[in-house]
Amino acid sequence: MDAAGADYIHIDVMDGHFVPNLTIGPGVIAALRGETDKPFDVHLMIAPVDPFIGDFVEAGADIITVHPEAGPHLHRTLQSIRALGKKAGVALNPGTPTAVIENLIDDLDLILVMSVNPGFGGQVFISSQLQKIEQLRRMIDASGRQIDLEVDGGVDASTAPKVIAAGADVLVAGTATFKGGPDHYAENISVLRSGEG
Repeated sequence: MDAAGADYIHIDVMDGHFVPNLTIGPGVIAALRGETDKPFDVHLMIAPVDPFIGDFVEAGADIITVHPEAGPHLHRTLQSIRALGKKAGVALNPGTPTAVIENLIDDLDLILVMSVNPGFGGQVFISSQLQKIEQLRRMIDASGRQIDLEVDGGVDASTAPKVIAAGADVLVAGTATFKGGPDHYAENISVLRSGEG
């Protein structure tokens, strides 16, 4: 992914509790850290999230994204991430309204729109999330702050142009990026980045 031109390395961490799937922990991230200088965009799909933030920072995360539902005090969680010198993000599930972050916009470096229900790769893009992306783009622009608007789930050559047109500036694509094997990674990334599916 590094050699193929990815801007970030997006790492999904799942606990088998907050989401059905179970993936990796801080130890694997620490082992990967020496393999690339690209920012590690670590999406924590775990609950409770607060006790583990320090572990993921120590492992090498550059951006830590949490779900509002993963802890009792989202503002405190974001403050904890930023106090450790890392960028803080919030992930909004398909059913999570944008109102959750309206009063926290000044504490965010990234907003992640989940365009599928979190937990498994290869799901179909939920088109109703395009309206959410548009709404968040307006919210970010009105804030005057530099906040990445990231979209994850079902992003491929056909959905990427719609997501970009709605206002996203960071695309997360697993299945579409890995399609065809390593010889195709750079081409796959290029197609997604162009927004000309």
